[in-house]
Amino acid sequence: MDDIRDISDDEARVAELVRSARRVAVLGIKTEAQSDQPAFYVASYLQGAGVEVIPVPVYYPDVKTILGKQVYRRVADVPGPIDIVDVFRRGQDVTGHLEDLLAARPRAVWLQSGIRNDQVAERLVEAGILVVQDRCLMVEHRRHAGRG
Repeated sequence: MDDIRDISDDEARVAELVRSARRVAVLGIKTEAQSDQPAFYVASYLQGAGVEVIPVPVYYPDVKTILGKQVYRRVADVPGPIDIVDVFRRGQDVTGHLEDLLAARPRAVWLQSGIRNDQVAERLVEAGILVVQDRCLMVEHRRHAGRG
């Protein structure tokens, strides 16, 4: 894989990405009813830190808003540029979102702690999208953006 774009182990590139991200789509976000789960509280933290969070839940078909923001059902349906798609899906389930992620053309796709999918990462890298795997965006934001 082209390690220039898979920046998982490049602290300087991760720091730059985290500091510059203004719009984050959260794929697999949970609702307020699951506020004790990372797929909700990471997004809530980011919103509280001033990042625009766009909810893209996989479940909860009747939910129209999360964190006070309109819900989108596909990342590609989110209007405007996306800095990071923060992914809360099991590694094997990420493959099912590949075409949506490619169509959305975010600057980066971030697979949360414990999530890896090297095949999807390689395809994203080939498309010119930065990839971070198996890291927590909240932890990195706190570390590099000086909040929390």
